[in-house]
Amino acid sequence: MAPRTFGFPRRDFLGGLIGVAALSTLPACARPLGSFPESQNLFVPCQFPKDFLWGVATASYQIEGAWNVDGKGESIWDRFAHTVGKVKGAATGDMACDSYHRYKEDIEIAKKLNVKSYRFSISWPRIQADGTGKANPKGLDYYKRVADTLRGANIRPLATLYHWDLPQALEEAGGWPNRDLVGRFSEYSESVTRALGDHISDWCIFNEPWVFTFLGYAYGVHAPALQDFAATMRATHVVNMAQGQAFRAIKAVNPKFRVGTAFSMSHCQPATASAEDKAAAERAHALGNIWFVEPALQGVYPQAFVGENPYETMGVKPGDLELCKAPLDFLGINYYRRQLVTAIPVGPGEAATGVRNRDAFEGPLTDFAWEVWPDGFYELLMRITREYKKPVLEITENGCSYLDAPDAHGKVPDQRRIDFTRGYLSAVGRARKDGADIRGYHHWSLLDNFEWAEGYAQRFGLVYVDFRDQRRIIKESGHWYGQLAGSGTLA
Repeated sequence: MAPRTFGFPRRDFLGGLIGVAALSTLPACARPLGSFPESQNLFVPCQFPKDFLWGVATASYQIEGAWNVDGKGESIWDRFAHTVGKVKGAATGDMACDSYHRYKEDIEIAKKLNVKSYRFSISWPRIQADGTGKANPKGLDYYKRVADTLRGANIRPLATLYHWDLPQALEEAGGWPNRDLVGRFSEYSESVTRALGDHISDWCIFNEPWVFTFLGYAYGVHAPALQDFAATMRATHVVNMAQGQAFRAIKAVNPKFRVGTAFSMSHCQPATASAEDKAAAERAHALGNIWFVEPALQGVYPQAFVGENPYETMGVKPGDLELCKAPLDFLGINYYRRQLVTAIPVGPGEAATGVRNRDAFEGPLTDFAWEVWPDGFYELLMRITREYKKPVLEITENGCSYLDAPDAHGKVPDQRRIDFTRGYLSAVGRARKDGADIRGYHHWSLLDNFEWAEGYAQRFGLVYVDFRDQRRIIKESGHWYGQLAGSGTLA
């Protein structure tokens, strides 16, 4: 997945009850980057080390298709997409990129792009149709084939255990607000990693837990389309416990496995220099960026609300925070944009977080109307590096939507994506130079794909997909990225 993180018009939730995160700006070097304001977003050439993991990212529901074959059960995204009015253009992931049948072709493309890490996700209902019981051998065999094909291409498989496609049966039993999911997810994680452990050694537990809890249970713009603050807060706590328990289950299978989570993060910048806005930006950072990091690494929740965090609403019980603890081997960071945060007057529905945030628009915009501002990425990376004592980081997603199509010669010129990626990779290089331990970068995405509630209206791929016939065309940005991955030289 990728950007669906904010794939909806920004709005206040329940009159401003929840305002979420982002991070900041500041540069530090050589020459201005193309179309950016001259005082910001400075580009710095750099040479990445030979062992840096150049990668691409994908997700099961977004590329696989084959939504009801070989014993796969219904997911909440199958149900959501099949519900009239939920997805732009009445699009579904029933076919998507048909990667369930075309994975060899897609991996061959990744090999041509000199990719060394391929991030994909495992569909829970493809393994357990109803989220419980014996694992489906056909589902496991598919992911074994994917992993083995990657390894044969000298590409590291990086598998995400949960990228939003919860079995519908588990949602009907209460979904993520239901504490029973801690055990269910732990059992699923143990089963998958035991079955695939000879093929995959690097794992992400979750993809963007903030997104699937808040957009699914609070904003209602993603599956399962609820608008319930109490349910959202319970879901966040259940997910934190599930993360800790899954970490232990995976390590019990093999303590040498590398295990992390891919967290969505933004640069949360105060809208003004006022003390109130600065405090609001800190609360936005706490809830939007580290609400699922701090319980794992430190066994506590960050202070995200004006008063006490709503522990009773969250259903926190004695001993729960110990369950949340998980000394993750790496932090995955999915980054797309920065936001400006302001304090808001205390009024009906506004007292909880005292935060209102909006997308920044000082820089150029992508075709998804998201600001291009690499310095915010640099600031976020350095803040996480400082506050968590230089953790191992992998950029598990970063990318942009531009709607460039094939020209008369069958090529896809997309210089804006090249400029975007060059700028954000410069931020990565600067952060590495300044002490951040960043081991890899995964571009979102390898392929144009199903972009959640946006359907097929956005294109994030290095590879153009014609969804009429599934033809793939490597874009000019893909060729550029392949050259960069081969040389490690960002110029």
